[in-house]
Amino acid sequence: SCRFGNVLGSRGSVIPIFKQQISDGGPVTITDNRMTRFIMSIEESVRLVIGSTCLAKGGEVFITKMPVINIMDLAEVMIVSLAQKNGFNPDQIEIKIVGIKPGEKLYEELMNIEETRRSIELKDYYVVMPAFRNVYKSIEYSYPGEISRKVEKPFISSDVEPMKKKDLLAFLLRNKLLDEHESTGVK
Repeated sequence: SCRFGNVLGSRGSVIPIFKQQISDGGPVTITDNRMTRFIMSIEESVRLVIGSTCLAKGGEVFITKMPVINIMDLAEVMIVSLAQKNGFNPDQIEIKIVGIKPGEKLYEELMNIEETRRSIELKDYYVVMPAFRNVYKSIEYSYPGEISRKVEKPFISSDVEPMKKKDLLAFLLRNKLLDEHESTGVK
């Protein structure tokens, strides 16, 4: 199986919500300015599924190494990029913090501390071995390009340096998640 971060541009993505809020003149609502999330594009998610299928031996969980964003940075980049196109000065669009919903976390945890003990690091993935190895005891778990058979730290978005705004903007543009525009003003 595969474990995903947020697929920006998918149905559950915050991108369309922010776009609508910006086109309405705001406010852009976020739950907490400290919130971080792993992100990937639709294309990257497809590559994860296909790539892990080619590597799978049986019972593993594949986790793509992916960048992290701060949700406040995403809101700010989108406001600067889209406000003028919608007839607004970016400074006019307020960001409103609405608070965390029940069960929502400030960060994402794609691999927890318990799973690190049975994980392998590859160039593009972490591979979490099955918890019940006795079911899979006849399988030799080896992969091309292994970096380490010992993973020290869990894969948690609060432990990863978030993308810089200019890199986040490049990601959004490269994946066609923003309408075309001349100048973004993002630094």
